[in-house]
Amino acid sequence: MQKLKLDDLNRVSVEAFKEQEKLPVVVVLDNVRSMHNVGSVFRTGDGFSIEKLYLCGITARPPHREIEKTALGATASVDWVHVEDTLEAIATLRAAGYQIIAIEQAKGSTMLNTFQPAQDAKYALIFGNEVNGVSEEVMAQIDSCIEIPQFGTKHSFNIVISAGIVLWDFFAKLRLNNNSAQV
Repeated sequence: MQKLKLDDLNRVSVEAFKEQEKLPVVVVLDNVRSMHNVGSVFRTGDGFSIEKLYLCGITARPPHREIEKTALGATASVDWVHVEDTLEAIATLRAAGYQIIAIEQAKGSTMLNTFQPAQDAKYALIFGNEVNGVSEEVMAQIDSCIEIPQFGTKHSFNIVISAGIVLWDFFAKLRLNNNSAQV
């Protein structure tokens, strides 16, 4: 087996990426502190072709070299907006028809493996602060909550790992499992 070279990957240009069909998902970062985490979510969002990234509250925003270290240029391909208050972002997204879903450990949450996204729905996935998770004020405004099953001794995954797991799951269920993926 031989690794592919960058030229062999046939990646689209930023311009083509902007025009291609997107996964009907936006990601909302609720007061994420680490610029490396922010950059990594940009890169993950690019990989799964999300619609947009909402950077809320204290979440850092481009341009910043600490974000670019992990984004590797994805700040140019993924549309993003800064919203001072996460609740304001939620209200805007709800008015636009998005289902508001927190990714959090909570009473009454749905395990990711059992959640089935609807093909005709739009989703706003909220990922919280590295220490405190999704804020209580935001949790009071969500439509539902998804939890990633875990089996080790630690109580949570890093936000970037959580974003990767959840976005992969949505991509697989919405694009790969129904053979409509543009791959």
